[in-house]
Amino acid sequence: MGEFEALGDAVTGGLLARAVEPRAGEADTGHTHEKNCLNCGTGLSGAYCHACGQKAHVHRSVRGFLQDFVQGLFNFEGKIWRTLPMLAWCPGIMTRRYIAGERSRFISPVALYLFTVFSMFAVLNFTGALSPHTSSKTVKAGLQTGIAEDQKKLAALELKRKLTAEGGKSTADVDRQIAKRKVDIDEEQKVLNGQALVAADDGDEVPGWIQPFIRNAKDNPDLVSMKVQDAASKYSWLLIPLSVPFMWLLFPLRRRYNTYDHIVFVTYSLSFMMMLVILAGLLIEVGLSGWAGLLFFVPPFHMYRHLKQSYELGRTSAILRTMALVTFAFAAAGMFAAATVAIGAM
Repeated sequence: MGEFEALGDAVTGGLLARAVEPRAGEADTGHTHEKNCLNCGTGLSGAYCHACGQKAHVHRSVRGFLQDFVQGLFNFEGKIWRTLPMLAWCPGIMTRRYIAGERSRFISPVALYLFTVFSMFAVLNFTGALSPHTSSKTVKAGLQTGIAEDQKKLAALELKRKLTAEGGKSTADVDRQIAKRKVDIDEEQKVLNGQALVAADDGDEVPGWIQPFIRNAKDNPDLVSMKVQDAASKYSWLLIPLSVPFMWLLFPLRRRYNTYDHIVFVTYSLSFMMMLVILAGLLIEVGLSGWAGLLFFVPPFHMYRHLKQSYELGRTSAILRTMALVTFAFAAAGMFAAATVAIGAM
């Protein structure tokens, strides 16, 4: 064993020395000229090693690093500008082409998914959308607006009751509306003051195993928010296996499409939905909340086109399956959200 280890060290050392040190009379340009691949040792017969795919000539210089960086950047940029338009308007055609074998033309679904997950959390953190303080301010502002509107409606109902009573008519119906409106205002006021959360801690209606999570979220909102975000980003890949079984349910008798096809479909679809979240976050940040709200109607339309083109469906079949897929999407998102919140609240 010692002889084999010594021989291996000698070979590795020789390859490393040739890669690092220039030969006699050769300028130290950082560019190597090898007969064997520096990665696997296979004899070279072209610009790339036919065994492992590494370049025959490697660089060890700043210029070579910059060349590799620019080449990688433009290669990714070229792919992304071919992928994004197709994903937005012809997602099914791109999915079918990728499954059929056109792999080098488009960004792979896994690479695009990881890129969009990273970008989504980066944008949402930058805009403060995931901050518990930002969320609480938004909720508080919404509650204050709701209370003000309910108080106006209550004043109108009380005026209506006064006029009805002066006219000698029954006020029973108006009294019921007034009582209901007062209950609504009282409940909203409790939520605004934080009394509802305190009641939930001790209430009999909340299951005992949930109460520690509620207390933890109330006592350490920043920590819980950070842990939930960490769990959501760390386990974002779970959305794919959670979604694929629903695709089996959509096509139970179509043996033409296998699990791999469904995985590619789901991964590209999830990537597009995350891009919508990124766009919505940016629109909200620049004050275009109305436009961000319109993006809510994009997913069903995109799912319809994606299904119709990917699985070559008729219009009616695509519409029915889209309705089912939207329901399944909410179910998968709910399961994922429950899992990440449970992990974050522990």
